[in-house]
Amino acid sequence: MIDLYTWTTPNGHKLHIMLEETGLEYRAHPVNIGAGDQFKPEFLTISPNNKIPAMIDQDGPDGRPLALFESGAMLIYLAEKSGQFMPIETAARMGVLQWLMFQMGSVGPMLGQAHHFIKYAPEKIPYAVERYTNEANRLYAVMDKRLGESPYLAGDEYTIADIATFPWLRSPSNQGVNMDEYPNVKRWFDAIDARPAVQRGLDVLKGHKSDLTTEQARAFLFGKGQYQRR
Repeated sequence: MIDLYTWTTPNGHKLHIMLEETGLEYRAHPVNIGAGDQFKPEFLTISPNNKIPAMIDQDGPDGRPLALFESGAMLIYLAEKSGQFMPIETAARMGVLQWLMFQMGSVGPMLGQAHHFIKYAPEKIPYAVERYTNEANRLYAVMDKRLGESPYLAGDEYTIADIATFPWLRSPSNQGVNMDEYPNVKRWFDAIDARPAVQRGLDVLKGHKSDLTTEQARAFLFGKGQYQRR
């Protein structure tokens, strides 16, 4: 059994989708990041960077519990545990890992910043909006070119690289992006969105959403609550 500590964010949805796709048995435990649950001591013992998702595989290596944080590492672990969505052959495996790192190092951080300055920032800063909107569109263009060459990011097969990236592209307007300008990305997105396991994953904790624009939520996510030493 896998205990997943999560919330309804793109990084949370990565793991929801992966677990639904693999069929591994799991329990989803809500961590309300707008209410500060990510700073509770019991959560910090699993995720020292106070970010969701985190997990404990109660049946880890040698039958011992294994705790993990960082969504990319968790996807790799689950791919290896299930034998799915990650090729074994070295060149193909590196192809998947490089596009997974592209998501972790570029797509997530840059689209997240665009989303922040367009939707959540208390004041509109034109330079920041332009900077991250431009970068978001640049990244969509990189993906559009790649997806004009192959059905999926790492090649012919659906992998953890696609699972990691898909949730970040669900709100393009909040990133200053018009998806219709990237037809290959849209084709890829629609194909993944149609997968039954993906839809089940997006429904995980569906009733637990919170308003992240409140003063309390802002303090925990972007203010004193986030930067307090613990």
